[in-house]
Amino acid sequence: MQLFSALEPAQQTFASGLVYLRGFALQDEQQLLDDLNKVIAAAPLRTMMTPMGYPMSVATTSCGALGWVGDTTGYGYSAVDPISQLPWPTMPNSFIQLAQTAASAAGFDDFLPDACLINQYQIGTKMGLHRDKDERDFTQPIVSVSLGIPARFQFGGNKRSDKPIQILLSHGDVVVWGGASRKFYHGVMTIQANQHPKLSKTRINLTFRKAG
Repeated sequence: MQLFSALEPAQQTFASGLVYLRGFALQDEQQLLDDLNKVIAAAPLRTMMTPMGYPMSVATTSCGALGWVGDTTGYGYSAVDPISQLPWPTMPNSFIQLAQTAASAAGFDDFLPDACLINQYQIGTKMGLHRDKDERDFTQPIVSVSLGIPARFQFGGNKRSDKPIQILLSHGDVVVWGGASRKFYHGVMTIQANQHPKLSKTRINLTFRKAG
């Protein structure tokens, strides 16, 4: 697997259709982190279950009109937080603006996400290759924002067996994919020991989608 890193150009489009935007989320970093903390305070991170009955290795929460949920019955979206039985926190303006400007920079105008999945990775956790296929609207892209310690992101193809590329994502990096690559397999390799001055030993991933 070829590993791409921050030595690559600040904006790069790969043959697979993935668009990499280095440091794109750093301009309003503090507002983004402040709003993230408010969302997590309102809807705390929790461990979802897989359909096989195993706990996921990452902790999750959501904001927006819809939130991603997973349990032994499967994966999907819900308008209410299953723990509080209340609507998910409203998506902060800083989140919406970041998602829209990143999508536009990648060639996807008029993106209006209604769901933001927040994943918290600890050292030693990972996310296996999977496709985002629980949404209803596949005409809109996926915008994925990395915060905290670095991660090796894998992006493959239509089949799980397609050889993925690897991109080393650092704090503030954004990747966008859509169109023909909208349902391509992707994942995160095991998080290695590291430290970030504001997020300690964790990585936060914000994934913006048009789910409904």
